[in-house]
Amino acid sequence: MSYIEFDKNQLINLGYSLKRELIRSNRAGAYACRTIIGCNTRKYHGLLVTPQPGIDNENHVLLSNMDEVVVQNDASFNLGIHKYPGGVYNPGGHKYIRDFNTEPIPNALYRVGGVLLRKEIIFAESHDRVMIRYTLEDANSSTKLRFNPFLAFRNIHRLSKANFGINDKHRKIPNGISMRLYNGYTPLFMQFSKKVEYIHNPEWYYNIEYHEEMERGYDFQEDLFVPGFFEVDIKKGESIVFCAGTAEVTPAAIKRAFTAEVKKRTPRDNFENCLRNSAQQFIIKRDNKTWVVAGFPWFGRWGRDTFIALPGLTLANDDPKTCKAVIDAMVDDLKGPLFPNIGEGSDSAYNSVDAPLWFFWTLQQYAEYTGEKKTIWNTYGRKMKMILDGYRKGTDFDIHMQDSGLIWAGEQGHALTWMDAVVDGKPVTPRIGLAVEINALWYNAIRFSMELAEAAGDKKFIKKWKPVAEMIPASFISTFWDKERGYLADYVDGEGADWSVRPNQIIAASLPYKAIGEEICMGVIDVVQGELLTARGIRTLSPKNIHYKGIYFGSQAERDRAYHQGTVWPWLFGHFAEAYLRIHGKEGVNYIKGLYNGFEPVMTEAGIGSVSEVYDGDPPHLPGGTISQAWSVSELLRTHALIKKYNRKRK
Repeated sequence: MSYIEFDKNQLINLGYSLKRELIRSNRAGAYACRTIIGCNTRKYHGLLVTPQPGIDNENHVLLSNMDEVVVQNDASFNLGIHKYPGGVYNPGGHKYIRDFNTEPIPNALYRVGGVLLRKEIIFAESHDRVMIRYTLEDANSSTKLRFNPFLAFRNIHRLSKANFGINDKHRKIPNGISMRLYNGYTPLFMQFSKKVEYIHNPEWYYNIEYHEEMERGYDFQEDLFVPGFFEVDIKKGESIVFCAGTAEVTPAAIKRAFTAEVKKRTPRDNFENCLRNSAQQFIIKRDNKTWVVAGFPWFGRWGRDTFIALPGLTLANDDPKTCKAVIDAMVDDLKGPLFPNIGEGSDSAYNSVDAPLWFFWTLQQYAEYTGEKKTIWNTYGRKMKMILDGYRKGTDFDIHMQDSGLIWAGEQGHALTWMDAVVDGKPVTPRIGLAVEINALWYNAIRFSMELAEAAGDKKFIKKWKPVAEMIPASFISTFWDKERGYLADYVDGEGADWSVRPNQIIAASLPYKAIGEEICMGVIDVVQGELLTARGIRTLSPKNIHYKGIYFGSQAERDRAYHQGTVWPWLFGHFAEAYLRIHGKEGVNYIKGLYNGFEPVMTEAGIGSVSEVYDGDPPHLPGGTISQAWSVSELLRTHALIKKYNRKRK
């Protein structure tokens, strides 16, 4: 029995199966994403989604879907499924599925009369290529398979519409064809491991609907182009592999390539292995750079997310080499004291006050793992100094150090912290002023830099920054702490403190170098535990607050208003776990382990085998946002590593 498995009753129940999605990516930045029954419910779904450097270097859907038809005794049974206006699902191929599981790779078993057909899908590790293996496990008479490819050739954020500008010409290649619907695209090569017959019969399929886009308030109807169909005979016990990619392959090598890819996979046979596999999918190596995708299927590279997620994605997987490679790629994009918040190169936006401070935290985790303090300072010390000096002197968005040693940040119309949702051009939570986690990270960055400088013998740096480090704790406590309330203010501006109970204060209690003592840490942990902690992570606002929004649903504006106003974020659980274990030590392990294990049911929800971006603040904490988020996965892995670390201390 597979660790992740769905039976017939679950699969034919569209209310259940259409909410379960599968994401598979490769190290080159391409991916395949769809529901477990093959019906696309998002514009981001597709069997082959790949970057297009000839257009905009963003991801584009080339092959949207494939309808397989079983032909036997002159009867045809279409295994595909699409949604059309009026709530019509056609063809209803899902009714033929008997089971779906993910071991060793995603596979579904179809029963059509006397035919048993297994379908297995895998994505090539280093190439923009998806492969699907079809095995006829049983048949009571001669059987033929027909394949109808649905092509899109469009950016993942847009939808395809029928048009006369399409290039419907095809080129025959060994065991298949290649097509390029529009100029600028890489061609799509569709080939089989066995000789097939291709019948060219161009046709548009109109008004295919994407339910998730409709619920999210976006355009949701698309026209897809089917150029024709492939046909091939298949015998009982025979396997045929279909391959779709951006480069032509040798048909004789397709089966071997499929088998070789399967052997590389770590089994998704338990909770931790699912997290480890998911973590690897966020690591992209392209154009001689290694970087992190913030989330699938629609996020790209985000600076803040990269640094927060990196230790869990790499060090918790015993992969310091990749950790360093990502750090080096990010350092190349440092502009003054700021890292890009989103994008890269000339397309970067530098509107993040915390990304540079999380950079120090990431190096801190790397230093703890490797023990190479002197080397790290010699390698990154100049950049670290540039950031600290930039914040001290002042930089963009009015980011500057005050006489108290604390960091002020923010301008009207901008949201610089991780709570950065904007509705109608206005930040929902602007948090302009002295933000609690920013100053906690600032103090940690200075103290960590001094630690490295001491290891490297850089006395000049220590002399320069020691007075600042020494003044910050008193300034921090007098600014943010209220003994009667028993927790830290979220931010302080010119008009006073904002005492909304938010999770940002838990970061002040979780960092290696803290500006607060044990008593304050315990107060912070207690209020977060009492008002913000859920089974899916930490709420962004206490339910006691009049501005609390417990459901993350609706149009983009409605979702953005709830994004940081009560919505639960799993990544924050990692910092709660660390803060709790720092206070309670080995006595707190069982409690944190219980919370960690409580996440296991999400392996069969939303993005199966992964963790969603957010969850509703109200029970039952339904998933929302991206179906697979880097820092959600990474902080669970880091929590697991912390549990093992403190367990060792118990012995």
